[in-house]
Amino acid sequence: MAYEYEEFKKDIHLLTNIDLNAYKEQQMKRRITSLYTKHSFKGFQDYVAALKKDKALYEEFLNYFTINVSEFYRNPEQWKLMDSDVIPLLISRFGENLKIWSAACSTGDEPYSLVMALSRHIPLNKINIYATDIDKQVIEKAKTGLYSAKSIVSVPDDLKKKYFTDVGGAFQISDEIKSRVRFAEHNLILNNFQKDFNFIVCRNVLIYFTEEAKEEVFEKFFYSLKPGGILFIGSTEQISSYKEIGYTRKSSFYYERPEKQ
Repeated sequence: MAYEYEEFKKDIHLLTNIDLNAYKEQQMKRRITSLYTKHSFKGFQDYVAALKKDKALYEEFLNYFTINVSEFYRNPEQWKLMDSDVIPLLISRFGENLKIWSAACSTGDEPYSLVMALSRHIPLNKINIYATDIDKQVIEKAKTGLYSAKSIVSVPDDLKKKYFTDVGGAFQISDEIKSRVRFAEHNLILNNFQKDFNFIVCRNVLIYFTEEAKEEVFEKFFYSLKPGGILFIGSTEQISSYKEIGYTRKSSFYYERPEKQ
């Protein structure tokens, strides 16, 4: 019997604890086929056998598989709405000690953007962001805090000047911003979610998930929010079943768990 993609998914789950069933199949098969072809493997079976033996290949797979496209203040107009409306609303409801989660945080651009955005409203020493990603390598990169000029192009000029240092054409974010973020590994499909968040940010990741997996994650986010808490999603995403889950829609990309239920 030929070794097929279904067997590959089972082996990858055993090897990495990543459930490929949660991802759109054709899209993911193309990505993985492109990757193993680059290394001259003949198919999924040869490739997974190599992943089990070669640490560098395994880490490359994880890094390639977890789609890490990120930038500071991505879609700036949505961050302006956060600054003018969302953060003041959250502070009025919950005070300054907000519990915030940046889920699927990639290379740290998003949680560090959150710290800077909050710093306009709250003293830095009161800001604490919990930031998670499935990929250990990008978490390590995030902790380093070194970014290209392109990735910080949308950062407001005053914050860029205040919190970044040019180090030979790359830009190092300040330790005072880095110290406000706590990073951890987390799998949105398999792991439990913490509770009582005031604000959750998860953007431009779930577009790669199946509809069933997306709905499951959005529902888990709902119950991770405190009543009155808000979820911020990406510009390419929508929660089609938001009413059924229980959210109210504050704007195109902000969804609220109602205060009274």
